Amino acid sequence: MPKMKSKGAVKKRFRISKSGKALCSHPGRGHLHAAYNGKTRRNLRRRIVLNTTWSTLIRRMVKP
Repeated sequence: MPKMKSKGAVKKRFRISKSGKALCSHPGRGHLHAAYNGKTRRNLRRRIVLNTTWSTLIRRMVKP
């Protein structure tokens, strides 16, 4: 049986923390941010920590 390949698209979009949780950036960060206030813009810069179910799936895709 051949080895599983890691998914390139997932590697670009997600990061695995030291504790094994999957981190990703907020959606909607492309353009049209003039209407947002400062608090919303700052919060969009932060990473989202995914729950354990998604973290295990992402971890399997990033590093099989």
